[in-house]
Amino acid sequence: MAEAQVGATPRNLPVRAVLYMFAAVSALAVLDAAVKWLTTGYSVPQIAFLRYIVGLGLAIALALRLGGVRTLRTRRLPGHALRSVFNIATMLTFYYALALMPLADAVAIAFAAPLFMTALSVPMLRERVGPRRWTAVVIGFAGVLIILRPSGAGLDLAALLALTSALLYALTLISSRQLSTTEPSHTILFYYSVSVLLATGAVLPWQWTTPSLADVWIFLLAGVAGSFGQFFLAQAFRYGEVSLLAPIEYSALLWAILFGFVLWGEVPSWTVLGGAALVIASSLYIVHREAVTARRQLPNPGSAG
Repeated sequence: MAEAQVGATPRNLPVRAVLYMFAAVSALAVLDAAVKWLTTGYSVPQIAFLRYIVGLGLAIALALRLGGVRTLRTRRLPGHALRSVFNIATMLTFYYALALMPLADAVAIAFAAPLFMTALSVPMLRERVGPRRWTAVVIGFAGVLIILRPSGAGLDLAALLALTSALLYALTLISSRQLSTTEPSHTILFYYSVSVLLATGAVLPWQWTTPSLADVWIFLLAGVAGSFGQFFLAQAFRYGEVSLLAPIEYSALLWAILFGFVLWGEVPSWTVLGGAALVIASSLYIVHREAVTARRQLPNPGSAG
């Protein structure tokens, strides 16, 4: 996850924002496929550790470019720690889900994160959610239930891991919203990368498998794609509004279907596609209502003076 950088942020370059968003979704789709590929021979902690070595390098490089190492100083270590716990749990549960289920199914269930975020924003952020958005949340969760197929074989450990990952990702987004009021994107990435390396490195001596030469390149691909994907995502939200960019994010399902078919011969069921359509439609409606609410809260220029 990456957030828009704090400060004077231009939001009037929609073409640049859309290009960054397409690049972000594509890069993160490559990350998901690479992780799923690696889970057949390596432990999830090892995959995460090697992937975030690259993330740490990118964070330091961005810091050097954007003002020096001093920009990594923070007075909000508890906030970084809380976000890191949520994000590490999100990553691990999703990686384990990828190891156990088709790529497109895991991505479709992960789309429930905005629904969880809307519901949790009421108690955690004291935000007001109107009846229309609550209706969209209920419909969206109905779509999740369709994907999970609670009356059949779909509600298994893999599906529960993916759903738990979506919930944890919503908590990550909420903590990120609170943290990003004072912290730039590369600082958040830096402390998160350090946290991942410490957490996964602690168990690595017992879960290490020396990568083959061919897999070294896949590990490198995962690290580069994931790190640049997060950076591109931050840049997209720097130059464009959520209402503009949210529809592009759901193109990740198309990438997941493509990679799943080409690499593993996976074909998503109509149940998964139908449930995903409900989740995506509900999430987009929530984004639309939030944009409408935000515009209504803007001061009227003509009323000044």
